[in-house]
Amino acid sequence: MSSVHALTMPKWGLSMTEGEVGRWLVGAGAEVGRGTELVEIETEKIAGVLEAPTPGVLRRTVARESDMVPVGGLLGILADAGIPDSEIDAFIVSFQAHFVPEVESETSRSRSETIMVDGLALRYRRLGSGAEQAVLIHGFGGDLNTWLFNHEELAAGRTVYALDLPGHGGSSKQVRSGALADLSQVLGGFLDGAGLTKAHLVGHSMGGALALEFALAHPERVPSICLIASGGLGSEIDGDYIDGFITATRRKEMQRQIEKVFANPQLISRQLVEDVLKYKRLDGVEAALRTIAAQFCPGGQQAIVRRHQLGSLTMPVLVIWGAGDRIIPQTHAAGLPDSVRREILTGSGHMVQMEEASKVNKLIRSFWDSV
Repeated sequence: MSSVHALTMPKWGLSMTEGEVGRWLVGAGAEVGRGTELVEIETEKIAGVLEAPTPGVLRRTVARESDMVPVGGLLGILADAGIPDSEIDAFIVSFQAHFVPEVESETSRSRSETIMVDGLALRYRRLGSGAEQAVLIHGFGGDLNTWLFNHEELAAGRTVYALDLPGHGGSSKQVRSGALADLSQVLGGFLDGAGLTKAHLVGHSMGGALALEFALAHPERVPSICLIASGGLGSEIDGDYIDGFITATRRKEMQRQIEKVFANPQLISRQLVEDVLKYKRLDGVEAALRTIAAQFCPGGQQAIVRRHQLGSLTMPVLVIWGAGDRIIPQTHAAGLPDSVRREILTGSGHMVQMEEASKVNKLIRSFWDSV
């Protein structure tokens, strides 16, 4: 690296305006590679880690632990060891003098869009500008913020959409029958409306089952699928979690359910729990979730298992699982066809794409590059 590179507070999620600096994981003067974890960041929703975007030397840690820094604000400096300290100092002074924090309302509007599909309003977020397209599909009870730590990284060199399924997030709460086949039709309508002839699909949990359903029905439109802690590969699922998520109306009740999806419950913030409860209180949400659950996992068992059809797929398939998954067992990743690439990550649970975002992002990008 021959230039000075500013490390800035990332934007994880539509509503994030600032983050709290946690521990610096490397000290000033350390040489780091691309992807090295540098500093812990706690947002209003969840804790994460900022990685080095490029190789270099961590020349300055500008923000101190416990500092609240606005999105885009300066955290530290990466630069070549040969660049004089005076140049680093001048860069910091100039950055701070010209930095203007983002305006939340404008940012939120610019980062989310809505499209109508068969009378349903679907919220989505689009990042990147590459000719290659991908769609990220969340699971039961989730929304596009499922991909807080993945979307921007995956959009480097590609156009990547994160979608709110019907009944979820900012999308319409009408779900029709709630069956995977109906959701698959909606997904196809979204691709059509967004002008996507083809798109890589990445699905988490129930979203994985949906991605698989769509790929089996429309293989010509799916260059690859990535299934993360996916439904549809076995009948077992924690039905008590599904029921508990639907019925929870108080913070402690919801906290107990959300803790099940993380190997490290310390990642969960009070605001994350409050945001989920706020979504749950919207008109139509409970009915939508009950309708979908009755189709997807009646009686605490997954109704549709497609693992025996994986071998018939012509596109590449990547399966990623957290070894500590308590919602859908990682044993569902065993015994799959040899053509399926399989990765089990030991430090995470059901939300593996959040808990081990760096590894998941690298796996998906490498997988896409090989397609």
